Amino acid sequence: MTQELRFDGSTAIVTGAGQGLGAAYARLLASRGAQVVVNDLGDNADKVVAEIVEAGGQAVTCKVSVATEEGVQQIFDTAMETYGRIDILINNAGILRDRSLKKMTMQEYDDVMNVHLRGSFMLSQKVFAQMAEQQYGRVVMTTSVAGLYGNFGQANYSSAKMGLVGLGKTLSQEGARNGIRVNIIAPGALTAMTEGLVAEGSEAEMGPELVAPMVAWLSHPDCEDSGSIYAASGGRLSKVFVAQTQGVALGAHTIEDVVAHLPEIRDEAGYRIPAHAFDTQG
Repeated sequence: MTQELRFDGSTAIVTGAGQGLGAAYARLLASRGAQVVVNDLGDNADKVVAEIVEAGGQAVTCKVSVATEEGVQQIFDTAMETYGRIDILINNAGILRDRSLKKMTMQEYDDVMNVHLRGSFMLSQKVFAQMAEQQYGRVVMTTSVAGLYGNFGQANYSSAKMGLVGLGKTLSQEGARNGIRVNIIAPGALTAMTEGLVAEGSEAEMGPELVAPMVAWLSHPDCEDSGSIYAASGGRLSKVFVAQTQGVALGAHTIEDVVAHLPEIRDEAGYRIPAHAFDTQG
């Protein structure tokens, strides 16, 4: 039997942890010994901390927005002043402002980008120096099937979520020499944010607790993966990857040559998964 994986002595920041997925992550990490900074707006963050403390764990609230530099600084300061270190960052905070592209306002676009992508960028940047100094860190970005595959009426959300894939993959390369591992989770769960998007009556099959173990694994010292995308939904776990076909080398060519060679260009047999941006040649 696999030995119980614990986080004793580790400090984790979980954004958007007042309910749903973030709360499930915070509870699980705390139950395994982590000291958790529960970030969210409103009183739900206090309730999650109270539950953790009542169960014998350690946690503290930080009720600010990740969308502002001042909020990010406060989250960082809360972790350092309370626990003295940051080992885990789970960028989970999110909002929805769904509307078709024709009707979407720039404010709706900015609101979503600021929380999901800008907030994750700023907080990751803030903790990276501290993680590099201690030569250790685990960061989890949150993408979505909407970002990976697109979804009608979510141009802002999809853009932010695919941006987090690029951010996570880049930071996995930048953090490698300092023992920082960065991975990406595509969660599927019935939460307040997805209410109306997930089928009714699926609460038991789509609970946030069915996503939390994978996120906890990506946050653990034993996890050496970096730059990977994992999907977790309803108890089903899988790996997602960006691949490239072998294609065809034509040299100088015409538009008609492109059309003539489309079967070879599209042929998915023998695809490869590039390791970085310059590893794209067949």
